[in-house]
Amino acid sequence: MESLSYKTISTPKEAVKKSWFIIDANEAILGRLSSKVASIAKGKHKPSYTPNVDCGDKIIVVNAEKIALTGKKWDFKEYVSHSGYPGGQKRVTPREQLEKDPTKIIERAVKGMLPKNKLGSQLIKNVHVYVGTEHPHEAQKPQQIAL
Repeated sequence: MESLSYKTISTPKEAVKKSWFIIDANEAILGRLSSKVASIAKGKHKPSYTPNVDCGDKIIVVNAEKIALTGKKWDFKEYVSHSGYPGGQKRVTPREQLEKDPTKIIERAVKGMLPKNKLGSQLIKNVHVYVGTEHPHEAQKPQQIAL
């Protein structure tokens, strides 16, 4: 019996070619921006996507301080962390975090959309978030992505 053979092609880590992209977060909604960044960092936009390999591209996010949140999330959303000691729980609102370090808001949102394993730890290293429009990656000639 003659039949077609369809094989799943799995991309090895050595064959992955990484590109650089730049995204402007000016007036971008946090959830929509971070889902797009997580998808590109994971490599889901490529035809050679393999779920268990870091085949994503490098992403530069600029203007992190100009991010937008919908509704009353600036005051009522809370980021909770714990030091491991009794009474070591800390709660920070996005408005407070924006004053301290605005890059953490985007990094935390993107990290939450990546896998919770060793691969996710590698993928978050593909994301570079900066305050303002200046970044040290001009030599890589990043391509602009519009949201």
